Amino acid sequence: MDRANEHGLSILPQTGMLQDVRAFLIDCEARRLSPTTVERYARELRYFRTWAEQQHVTATPAITPDLLRRYLLHLAESRNAGGQHVAYRALRRFLRWYEREYEPRDWRNPMAKVQAPKLAQEPLPPVSLDDLRAMLATCEARTFRGDRDRAVLLCLLDSGCRASEFLALNAGDLDLATGAVHIRHGKGGKARVTFLGARARKALFAYLRHRGALAGDAPLWVTAEGGRLTYAGLRQVVRRRALKAGLDKEPSLHSFRRAFAIGALRAGVDLVSLQRLLGHADLSVIHRYLRQTQDDLQAAHRKGSPVDNLL
Repeated sequence: MDRANEHGLSILPQTGMLQDVRAFLIDCEARRLSPTTVERYARELRYFRTWAEQQHVTATPAITPDLLRRYLLHLAESRNAGGQHVAYRALRRFLRWYEREYEPRDWRNPMAKVQAPKLAQEPLPPVSLDDLRAMLATCEARTFRGDRDRAVLLCLLDSGCRASEFLALNAGDLDLATGAVHIRHGKGGKARVTFLGARARKALFAYLRHRGALAGDAPLWVTAEGGRLTYAGLRQVVRRRALKAGLDKEPSLHSFRRAFAIGALRAGVDLVSLQRLLGHADLSVIHRYLRQTQDDLQAAHRKGSPVDNLL
């Protein structure tokens, strides 16, 4: 099957923006960007094309700074700043590629005049451990769904994986003896290793008993029908357990990763090790996840107080 068609694009000869998007996605695949990244670009550009067509814009050269700004305002009606920024980055990457690929005469990249949506700087909350305990209590023991959901919640937290990395895991990516979890294609296509502790592995063993013997390339997380669990399916697992636990609001998938980072920091894990476990390119990104409470700051002050430590 034509890979571009997997992204919802027609395989028939086209002209205009659709053809350009299709060529852009093929170039992304040729450069071996991760499937998750390519799919995200495809999704965001599909949304933009649909909206642009309603504005009677079907050709890439007809995209103007004003059109892009109006699209971001349109997104603001249904997305937060982070969601708007995802769309902005996809459009920026596409238009930069178009500029390099075709070098059109008398055409200037409209994105050069459009500023990115401002992201909020306040720290985002991790999943509450009390909420997590309540969700775990709803997982029915010795049932496929209950044991799977318990293992999902614990392993998602304990590994610190991104949701896409977590869902891409195969049975052969885990060493159950050591707890090593091999992320084959992390963000930017980079591989790394993270780990699962004893309690998470115990829950994983209970889930895997329902699976029987598995080949190394078998998906680790599956539905009751045996298909690989999808992003929507993972969200449904969390949503179902949150509803059964009576929570006011379901935790986001990324809040588990934040909780891992904060828990590691509070336990004294150094920032370089934490950076490697999370798979961040530099230390600055970690600060987006870490939300230190007043107690953390008080403990830090107690430890470093120059007056209290005066001889």
